[in-house]
Amino acid sequence: MHPSIDLINFTPTSAFLGGALIGIAASILVIFRGKIAGISGIVGGMLQTQNTPKDHYLWRGLFLIGLMGSSFVYRLFFPWPELTINASLGTLIIAGLLVGFGTRMGAGCTSGHGVCGLSRLSFRSLLATISFMFSGLVVCYLFLHAI
Repeated sequence: MHPSIDLINFTPTSAFLGGALIGIAASILVIFRGKIAGISGIVGGMLQTQNTPKDHYLWRGLFLIGLMGSSFVYRLFFPWPELTINASLGTLIIAGLLVGFGTRMGAGCTSGHGVCGLSRLSFRSLLATISFMFSGLVVCYLFLHAI
């Protein structure tokens, strides 16, 4: 079986609008706060306890509330898509730890490097984005075709 795009359920308009909203949110954060919208950095900063500015937790907390709360706003207008997880709890925990390790090793995540870094023409972000996209491609191929 070859993966393909389900053209009946493909929604380029909502994908475009979602991408535009991500770009607008990232732009607002960098313009008004001078901060990069890298989710792993924002969450990691919430764990920082020493030498923190006065509003350190406020903007991070509001950003994360907005990030998670947007799903509930979406639900006011559209039904949530059906979610099926075919992995065990142990697999999900290991996957989460690997993602966390990868974001620390790569000094950022897909939002920081792929959205914000590439838009700033950062060569380091280009290399990071190529690395995690290639790694994801290899892992998906192995799980779908080789294992």
